[in-house]
Amino acid sequence: MSTSPAHLKELRQRLIVSLVSVVLFGALSYVFAEQIARFFMTPLFLASPDLIKLVYTSLPEAFITYLKLSLLSGLTLSVPVLLYEIWMFTAPGLHAGEKKTVLTVVFWATLLFTAGAGFAFFIVLPRVLHFFMGFANPQLTPLPKLSGYLTFVARTSLALGLAFEIPFLMVVAVRVRWVGRGYFAANRKYFYLVILLLAVLLAAGDLTAAVLLCLPLFGLYECGVLISRLFAGKPSGDDSPADGA
Repeated sequence: MSTSPAHLKELRQRLIVSLVSVVLFGALSYVFAEQIARFFMTPLFLASPDLIKLVYTSLPEAFITYLKLSLLSGLTLSVPVLLYEIWMFTAPGLHAGEKKTVLTVVFWATLLFTAGAGFAFFIVLPRVLHFFMGFANPQLTPLPKLSGYLTFVARTSLALGLAFEIPFLMVVAVRVRWVGRGYFAANRKYFYLVILLLAVLLAAGDLTAAVLLCLPLFGLYECGVLISRLFAGKPSGDDSPADGA
């Protein structure tokens, strides 16, 4: 890929726009940080009805936690802007007709991210939290810390939101010729193994949650295989036969 001054200038401009977007949405999120925190606490209280509050053990912990939560919320709200900037930078030379597809791509990528975050928050997290809180007994009382819990929830939701971007990332990789049209189909088994390991780690040992996570990710991967073939255009001479059928 060319590294001309114009190309570097475009990269700098898009990075600035992305950063400003995250900062602005982060500042807005901080105004509603307490309400966002309460919303994130809901799955924990549902998983353990006897638990009525969280704790913090150092004076600045609540403040720092709200800042981190606001930053993650700002990053999440900035996803449409970030996706647009990524797509416009990595897909140069689009024809007029192709440029019309940018908004469609950003829309579906944003929808996938939202679906992933929602899947994490409403489906996976309740089961994982129920598993963790199940260790409580008369001799063992859970006292979740504000910072640890909110960071865990926010990172899990963000991670699964990004995981649901699999089709979008596959299309980008094929579109900019990082890989050939048949690369993902030919290497399916390796990516399936990575998805399986990721699901087990995120589910923290809960088999049911791991299965619930694996199935949609496998489906998204197959959608990515299909869409990347359709969206990549005609095969070029740069595509190696080793990339797959």
